[in-house]
Parts: sequence; structure tokens; C-alpha cells
Amino acid sequence: MQVKVVEKEELKVVGIAWNGTYSQTKKIPSLFTVMEERLREVQNKTNEPVLIAPFHSRETEFTYFVTAPVEEINEVPEGMVGFTIPRKNYVFTTHKGKAEEVENTYRKIFSWMKDYGYEQDHQALSIEIYKEEYKSDYAVGNLIFDIYLPVRKY
Repeated sequence: MQVKVVEKEELKVVGIAWNGTYSQTKKIPSLFTVMEERLREVQNKTNEPVLIAPFHSRETEFTYFVTAPVEEINEVPEGMVGFTIPRKNYVFTTHKGKAEEVENTYRKIFSWMKDYGYEQDHQALSIEIYKEEYKSDYAVGNLIFDIYLPVRKY
């Protein structure tokens, strides 16, 4: 697993939001199904075949979004949200493996950050990016997605 620091440009997104506790995370995969069913409602989508999942974690709960990238946020469909993620520095890697292994991937990222003098910027959104090209892998239980954790150097 290769980990590196990258600067990610500003992203505009429109999609659905969910808030819950860590024990409720089994609900997250269904959010992707709902978003895929509602994609046609999102105006000004970019040509990028991805779903972007920004999230904000707190000590006891977190907020998770499943969104589509858009050129402009003009109209937001009912029951959805639209927002801009500012340009930021992130620690980046790609998770490849089973869903049960995702937590381990995050642990490795946090360990790398500590080793190289970075701390997570808890004021900013973390991002997971799910590419259409890997959709067949998801159907058989394999997950391949990019992880971007916002960071500051200390």
C-alpha cells in the first residue's frame, strides 16, 4: 500500500447525506444504491464516472455523504445536499480488499501519518472516491477505492 501527500483541487458535489453512530455503518452500502437510483436527478454532473463519499468523523458518530461531482451547484434535488469541498492537502492511498479490511487500511494510514509528522485536520472532510471501473469488483465483495484524509504538518 503506497501512501503519499497530494493536493486535491476544489470539488463541487451533490448527493445524499447520512448521520449515524459507528455501530450503524452497515447502512452505508445502501446509500450507494439510493444515490445510483437518483443520479439522473443531479444536474451539471461532470463526465467523471465516480461517486464521491465525503465524510466527517467525530468521537461517537459521523456524517457520510454519497455524491456525484458537478460543474456547478444550481439546483439541488429534494432530499439531497450540494456543497463545495475546498482545495486541500490530503494523505492519499487506495484501499484494495474486502470490506472487513477497510479499518486496517485506515490504521495503516494513521500510522504513516504519525511516522511522517502529519496530523488529521478534523475541521475538514475526509473523502472516499469510488470509480465506476471497479463496480464489478464490488459485486463479488472486493472494494477498490481511493482514500483522502485531510492533513496538516506538525
